[in-house]
Amino acid sequence: MVLFSASAYAQEQTAVQTQQKTEVSVDDFQIVSDEVREGVRYIVATPCAKVCSKRIDIEIKDDIIMKVVYTRGCEGNAKGIGALIKGMSVEEAIRRLEGITCGKRGTSCPDQLSKVLRSLK
Repeated sequence: MVLFSASAYAQEQTAVQTQQKTEVSVDDFQIVSDEVREGVRYIVATPCAKVCSKRIDIEIKDDIIMKVVYTRGCEGNAKGIGALIKGMSVEEAIRRLEGITCGKRGTSCPDQLSKVLRSLK
């Protein structure tokens, strides 16, 4: 019985260490593609794993946000974000969205968008 307890403890410690190593940073977003066609910049990004959305599609023309579409996540909020920042400058969107958190995640879908936009500069 003592060997089993020691083995179970060792497994638990390994699981804790693995969990600590795989903890995701709020800055772990990734730009999947970034291209310009006919004066419009098309960006596809994957936000960090701490948020519910899995992809952000962004269209920018002359530093003005034309369209933002989130894939997955909270559909109503994602559509609301896209509608509210349409026609807004990139800098204004960053200023308004940066630092918004969702629960104890330390980030949010709007915050991830601001981080992606900031990285494009």
